[in-house]
Amino acid sequence: MKKIFYCTVAILTFVWLSGVAVYSNVAEAADVIRYAGSNQIYKAFDQDLIQAFGQASDTQVIAKPSSSGSAFYRLMNGDADIASIARKLYRKHEDYGYVQIPFCKDPLAVIANCACGVENLSKDQVQDIFSGDITNWKDVGGIDLPIMVVVPGQDTAANKNFRRQIMKHKEINYTFSAYDSTMVIKAIKTLPDGAISFIANGAVAHEDRVQTLRIDGMLPKDADYPYSQIFYYVTRGKPEGSLKAFIDFAFSDKGKAIMQHNGMLPLPKTQ
Repeated sequence: MKKIFYCTVAILTFVWLSGVAVYSNVAEAADVIRYAGSNQIYKAFDQDLIQAFGQASDTQVIAKPSSSGSAFYRLMNGDADIASIARKLYRKHEDYGYVQIPFCKDPLAVIANCACGVENLSKDQVQDIFSGDITNWKDVGGIDLPIMVVVPGQDTAANKNFRRQIMKHKEINYTFSAYDSTMVIKAIKTLPDGAISFIANGAVAHEDRVQTLRIDGMLPKDADYPYSQIFYYVTRGKPEGSLKAFIDFAFSDKGKAIMQHNGMLPLPKTQ
């Protein structure tokens, strides 16, 4: 087995969102929602949704992006009113009264620097690259360039979903790890040209200098694309008042338009 080289890049962890507040369009908001969200969901959807919701209501949303796990812990500890997460809750959490509302299906995109010379990979090649069995782009039809594997941190939902769906829990042999899942986008742009990673398609849909690779000829927008994540909102008990209004706004025509603009699939409201 190839030796795994573990390292965290300073440029990936230096920039960190300690908190983002998005205000309503009135001088004093009548209500305040404390939102804790997955970094990839926030970048892919909720950043735009919160801004639109603030403009359409008298509610102030204070956003704290982090990992899915951290977002849920904030909700559990009473530091947030709503969380967005990219993985399903355990049954025990539902038994404790937490309500999860799936609102979006987002393709899990494999991304690379545009200079690698590759536009398409098979599912087997993706697994072999991230396991370290393929280490040069020339071995998959690209230029003679070492492959630099960049991954979101192991505690992120993006990492867990990728390992479950693509790697089948096979070990990832990575070069660099980013604490914040969305920082892999910056890494692809900043690190040498051979970098490859993965992230929510919505988070990278409008980025330049980053290409989304086809998998077995399919792009994330295609119906048969093999990798995807479900995004959820989670509340303590049934959402009411401003929380219900916020969630309803995500299912509105405006919310659906934001999802579709970013290459995501809106889900029907189930509760």
